[in-house]
Amino acid sequence: MGDSAARLAAYSDAVFAVIVTVMVLELKAPDQPQFSALWPLWPTAVSYALSYLLIAIIWINHHHLMRFVGAPSLGLIWTNFIHLFTVSLLPFATAWVARTRIASAPVALYAGLFVCIDIAYNVFEREVLARADATLVSERMRRTARRRSLVVLGIMVTAALSAFLAPRLAFGLIFAALLLHMRPDVLTARRR
Repeated sequence: MGDSAARLAAYSDAVFAVIVTVMVLELKAPDQPQFSALWPLWPTAVSYALSYLLIAIIWINHHHLMRFVGAPSLGLIWTNFIHLFTVSLLPFATAWVARTRIASAPVALYAGLFVCIDIAYNVFEREVLARADATLVSERMRRTARRRSLVVLGIMVTAALSAFLAPRLAFGLIFAALLLHMRPDVLTARRR
């Protein structure tokens, strides 16, 4: 990774750190000194935990892709900014989902945001892999990445649409979709 790519990765890491920090600032402790006061906060805990996990998965995949970046093009830099922008909206969506106790409209927005995040990530991934050294990223790896990305996008769109009827199911679909990205190295591991 060259200096420009390292700077891009460092900037991205800082943005991810700020996003997680902003999200944690939304957590408010109850005023009562009993454990029972925590129970009404379950939507906040679930929303925060899921969003934190999803940000971790997004960061891990971003970090994995950055290994393949040579000198970043202006297009890649802008794509990275767009991806980071969409991820930066997660604290807002997470707070709305928590405050409304996982209601339909907020979960639909949350899922819709993940559609946007996934589209931005897919463009970023495609740009990185298209420019990657062919000895590091085979055509098979590129096809596998595209297929996985399309499956995840399909699940996210399904989650966004189903949120109006079954918001908790949609929340689960978002989680399930991102589980497909738990191991970004599956692309390189298959090659070995």
